[in-house]
Amino acid sequence: MEFCPKCKSMMFPGAGNIECRKCGYTKEQGAATEDMVSKAKQDDREVTILEENFDQGLPTTAARCPECGHNVAYWWLRQLRSADESETRFFKCVKCAATWREYD
Repeated sequence: MEFCPKCKSMMFPGAGNIECRKCGYTKEQGAATEDMVSKAKQDDREVTILEENFDQGLPTTAARCPECGHNVAYWWLRQLRSADESETRFFKCVKCAATWREYD
């Protein structure tokens, strides 16, 4: 995750660069940033999936993996619906790297 040096807002990947949606600042996207995230289709929506070892800085929690049954997973929150609805919690198994989400 990168933040804008001008306005300190979060920057998002764009067409070959990273862009600030608030002030419009752009920075050329490096190879390391391109490998950090990927998009996956789920229920006709794109969902951000963490790749490789970039998830090691995330917090862990006790959550049973539906694939391998391991009881520890990384987790993060993502706002998928409108702002007045709750965030969706995603999990990634620390053992097999399977990714799933929690429904409210």
